[in-house]
Amino acid sequence: MSYDLSNKRIWVAGHRGMVGGAVVRRLASEGCEVITAGRDVVDLVDQAQVKAWMAETKPDAIVLAAAKVGGIKANNDFPVDFLYQNLMIETNILQAAHENDVERVLFLGSSCIYPKLAPQPIREDSLLTGPLEPTNEWYAIAKIAGIRLTQAYRQQYGRDWISAMPTNLYGPGDNYDLSSSHVLPALLRKFHEAKVSGAETVTVWGSGTPLREFMHCDDLADALVFLLKEYSGFDHINVGSGVEVTIRELAETIAKEVGYEVNLVFDAAKPDGTPRKLMNTSRLHELGWNNARSLKQGIHSAYEEFLSRDNN
Repeated sequence: MSYDLSNKRIWVAGHRGMVGGAVVRRLASEGCEVITAGRDVVDLVDQAQVKAWMAETKPDAIVLAAAKVGGIKANNDFPVDFLYQNLMIETNILQAAHENDVERVLFLGSSCIYPKLAPQPIREDSLLTGPLEPTNEWYAIAKIAGIRLTQAYRQQYGRDWISAMPTNLYGPGDNYDLSSSHVLPALLRKFHEAKVSGAETVTVWGSGTPLREFMHCDDLADALVFLLKEYSGFDHINVGSGVEVTIRELAETIAKEVGYEVNLVFDAAKPDGTPRKLMNTSRLHELGWNNARSLKQGIHSAYEEFLSRDNN
């Protein structure tokens, strides 16, 4: 298929988040009208507000990047928030999109939807084949429901809606709050603050042995726009860089970028999470997209953005 974005009205739900912001930047070159709406305009957890706003705005397409997100600690501390809010956001938007005959919806899931011990690299058909990782199952369950709901609208009503599963992301707009951030931005902040204070050690959660894949959010946005234009299928599509590193290797790479190599202290009392999580992105590559930057390049640009933010 080929869906022409020019002159389309495209709502990026969640434009203030890292992924939504990247999608807005990427769509700027597509000749379309990008629609955004903050919480002061429409509360996505409120069904009545979403229905009224959608009926008035009537977008042609939606990139559904809005979500309640956070790391292991946040998922553990606020399970109701992660499950309830994400379920409400996705169900409200998808039903309103159906009622207003939205042509295309791209729903964004997360790699945490897959079983904790899924065969690696993780294929799309691994979904629902085993138990989830307990440290983020609340978020994962909500995202699985979103994927299935997107597929249900396609099956029951013939909606040309799709889903994509991003890997671990970082970049402009990331969350650097140590109580709720993911591992890469947390380590970037820790090493920067250690450099500023002259600290002799940096503490890393867990053993440092889990393997993780990371992707710059602007690369994800490029892949998502590609899928919005070129993909029409029932199955969700994995989106990742295809490269994995241990958490120790990630910390060492960040230390070199920050320019402050210190002793690493691994806190074994903190959870490791899934032992390995690498996405199989062969389907995306077969469709024609394979344009992810290296982790070193990505961390360099992320640190530059962090320093710019820190100084403003």
